[in-house]
Amino acid sequence: MSLAVKDLEASRVFYGRLGFEVFAGQAEHGYLILKNGEHLIGLFQGMFERNILTFNPGWDQSAGEVSGFEDVRDIQARLKAEGVEIAQEADPEGDGPASFVVVDPDGNPVLIDQHVGRPKG
Repeated sequence: MSLAVKDLEASRVFYGRLGFEVFAGQAEHGYLILKNGEHLIGLFQGMFERNILTFNPGWDQSAGEVSGFEDVRDIQARLKAEGVEIAQEADPEGDGPASFVVVDPDGNPVLIDQHVGRPKG
């Protein structure tokens, strides 16, 4: 989950009280990734208008690279073929990190955000 926050520090403190600790990110760039056990949330100040459900192909829950995942461009092509409208597209010809956005029936953005290149093999 990527949360659009108004005050990054206030949100960090609040979620810290719920057991979340800073895992990654850069406060000076307006974002922090917090972790509580296997649960991750991203806090983003000034980057998004709304909260976003986020999926990261190629990463495990600790942002470690995994093998054998479906590439973001393949996911995008499959969804397009199934008639899902892509609100923001990834370059289908790329091979590095990429992302795309779809919007669910209730207007919630869903970000498919791959931070690694195409899987090998």
